[in-house]
Amino acid sequence: MIEIREIPEADIDRMVDLAGMVFHVDTDDERDGWRPRRAERIGAYDGDVLAGQLASMPLRLAVPGAFLDCSAVTFAGVLPTHRRRGILTSMIERMHAGAVAAGRPVAALWASQGAIYGRYGFGLATRAISLEVDTSRPLGLRTAPDPAPLRLVDAASAADVLDPLYTRALARRPGGLVRDPEWWTRSVLRPLDPDAPGYSGPRVVVHPGGYAVYRAHEDGTIRVADLVADTPEAEAALWRYLASIDLTSRVQAPSRPVDDLLPSMAADPDQVVIRNDHGALWLRLVDVPAALRSRSWATEDTFVLEVVDDRIPANDGRRRLTTGAAPACDRTSEPPDLTMTAADLAAVYLGGNRLTTLVRVGAVTEHTPGAAARLDAALTVPLAPYINDDF
Repeated sequence: MIEIREIPEADIDRMVDLAGMVFHVDTDDERDGWRPRRAERIGAYDGDVLAGQLASMPLRLAVPGAFLDCSAVTFAGVLPTHRRRGILTSMIERMHAGAVAAGRPVAALWASQGAIYGRYGFGLATRAISLEVDTSRPLGLRTAPDPAPLRLVDAASAADVLDPLYTRALARRPGGLVRDPEWWTRSVLRPLDPDAPGYSGPRVVVHPGGYAVYRAHEDGTIRVADLVADTPEAEAALWRYLASIDLTSRVQAPSRPVDDLLPSMAADPDQVVIRNDHGALWLRLVDVPAALRSRSWATEDTFVLEVVDDRIPANDGRRRLTTGAAPACDRTSEPPDLTMTAADLAAVYLGGNRLTTLVRVGAVTEHTPGAAARLDAALTVPLAPYINDDF
């Protein structure tokens, strides 16, 4: 019989071993890096065997106009010998119940297999692109770089300098997580990046209006780990610096917002190449009315939404949504303007996807002509949602 219960501290190493098994990675050399951060740990035990696990980190997620308490899901996996027994379902149900009890209206994760989590009400809410810049010749920019001086900061003490700049950027663009000191140390500024073998430790350059964290390789490649700026001019100054580092010939940025300015900022568009576009954060609205009331809206309007949620019954049904300066979301028996799953509502919640597209493909039903376009207008955000923190 499978027992779902909390994983004690004594079983942390077993969690690391299980993660190595299900994700097909060798965790022996990086055990400290693989240990989960402060989290609510849920385990599926078959006798003495840890057959499945899920960790939920209580964090804060930037949504349009607000920061919401969020369950950041990680370490989710089930041993191959115990698949198709409902173990993942049971762990997610327990995680959702804990989130509701704690007042966390949203959950988020990075999916190793996207098809799995759509069944649990998660929708793909953000995407990212990767960029490569040819810096074997000077990078011409159409935006005049801010002339304020740049300075290099020691990585060991950089978090205190960078966090205010990052927090300002987070308030402007939804999708990212509030970083605590441990996140800066263990993720952004860790001495070695397992995803970038052969690269140097983190190097930090700071502008009064932004910063860049990067790593260098002896083959002449600069790898940008994190870059934020208050203005296009400050951003141009940081890119100009990165592109002009001696003894280098290219800059790679594995994760940037889909509306990143650099491809349009470059005087020669061929010098900046978008290598790929990939899915990033999956979002789950654990408490639909609380989530809809908490974000800001671009227009004032009223809709009746019918949400289909067979995982969290409290979300299922019709609600009258009023957008604008004083959002409201209350139960109603009125006929719906739109019918959608909880996963599709989560996918559009941050403003990165369009309901009209989901209507066109048949995923969302529009009962009132024009309702999807109106709700798209209300959901609009100035900057595309983006997250640069994998977890």
